[in-house]
Amino acid sequence: MVSLDKAVIARYKHGKKRFEVFVDPEKVELVRSGRSEVEMDEVLAVEEIFEEASRGEKATERDLKEVFSTTDVNEIARRIIREGEVQLTTEQRRKKVEEKRKMVIDRIARISINPQTGAPHPPSRIEIAMNEAKVHIDPFKSVDAMVTEVVKALRAVIPIKVEESEIAVKIPPAYTGRVYELKKKYHVVREEWQGDGSFIALIQVPAGMKDELLSFLSAITRGEVETRIVK
Repeated sequence: MVSLDKAVIARYKHGKKRFEVFVDPEKVELVRSGRSEVEMDEVLAVEEIFEEASRGEKATERDLKEVFSTTDVNEIARRIIREGEVQLTTEQRRKKVEEKRKMVIDRIARISINPQTGAPHPPSRIEIAMNEAKVHIDPFKSVDAMVTEVVKALRAVIPIKVEESEIAVKIPPAYTGRVYELKKKYHVVREEWQGDGSFIALIQVPAGMKDELLSFLSAITRGEVETRIVK
């Protein structure tokens, strides 16, 4: 549980009513991404729903029932974080925006090319183009969501294309316990379990991340994976 002195306020408004919780600013993105494995006791500084957190004024059970149809603190807190606003300090926001900006630039540099030359755009060119396109970085959106938005904005400034590769994969039965990690990390287009317990799938990734996928597959199967580049 995050300490109060490091926590920030997440606020949700419904009509004239407002509901607030103290949260760890570093865990907000995990909750907003919908990752159910995130335990709320790791996110909340205080397991209470407030009407005004700074004054310690708790929301009434009646209001909670009326707005959220429950009084369960964890369930309500998840909704407040996902649908409400998070009050970062100026320094916290600057830091998180800069961190997310670097991650977005790095991802775009790895997955995109200049369709006129077939060569990748260097990170410095992407950063300049983002400035020219006046791209706004949301510190709480996932990298994947931000990359999609940024690439769309960059098309007005530079020629850019995200090429996709499709790779057929067969994972032996001894390593199918790691399939969950694969499906969580990459886009599985089709999948099928074989009679012998092996797992086959067609995975789609940006062309620039093909080597990363192959390395990941090799690591989780100790090199026993079978792959074939389809596209």
